[in-house]
Amino acid sequence: MIKYLETNENLKELVANGVYVVDFYADWCGPCKMMGSVLERMEDVNVIKVNTDKHQELAREFGVMSIPTLVFYKDGELKRQEVGFKDESEIRNILENM
Repeated sequence: MIKYLETNENLKELVANGVYVVDFYADWCGPCKMMGSVLERMEDVNVIKVNTDKHQELAREFGVMSIPTLVFYKDGELKRQEVGFKDESEIRNILENM
């Protein structure tokens, strides 16, 4: 399931229950588009996409310096943050080891 953060929704509330991958991306970013394609195929994974051009303050809050950046949450707790393109097997491996 993919959800796009449209407004200043409280990200902490959205990731409070369950396992989530937060994808910090930009529309102009080639690796972000590739990452988006991988996440779209992973229909069993909860994904929240955050456009860094629209949500610059949130990106700063998470220390996002390069995109794509993936942030992994489990029941509201930040478990891991990864920078750069990851393939499906890498993402699944991270999720399994959380």
